[in-house]
Amino acid sequence: MKTMWAPWRIEYILSDKEGICIFCDALSENDDLTLYKGRLTMVMMNKFPYTNGHLLVAPTRHVSSLSELQKDEMGELMATVERSVAILKKVMNPDGFNIGLNLGKVAGAGVEEHLHFHIVPRWFGDVNALTVFGEVRVIPEHIQSTYHNLKPQFDKLEISILN
Repeated sequence: MKTMWAPWRIEYILSDKEGICIFCDALSENDDLTLYKGRLTMVMMNKFPYTNGHLLVAPTRHVSSLSELQKDEMGELMATVERSVAILKKVMNPDGFNIGLNLGKVAGAGVEEHLHFHIVPRWFGDVNALTVFGEVRVIPEHIQSTYHNLKPQFDKLEISILN
């Protein structure tokens, strides 16, 4: 039997999740995972990333489908995705990206009530033997280190989107 310890997840597992939206919650407080809060969009780090730099880009308005977005929200959402990719390229130098949107629980949406894009940086060799044979993902950099590397670039993003 294999045992994998992930004690940081117990806080989430035991927390009361009824009526709480991680995106709306992040907008209402200063937390250590939110990189950008704009008028129409926000960017936060995924608390349980696939790789370092796994970002979530969402509209600030609580909507669950693309059809609920207004044109200016859609435009700024895509611009924020594009600018987030540019920042990740500059800071982390990945070889590629997976960018996706999961609509509905059956499609894999963990937070289906608040639309959000996943941006996952990828590097050659980031899926190694440990992942393939051991079904274990190795994330080499602490999430707070990644945050501190990305945050100064997202602080500049606020100015570029608003102007």
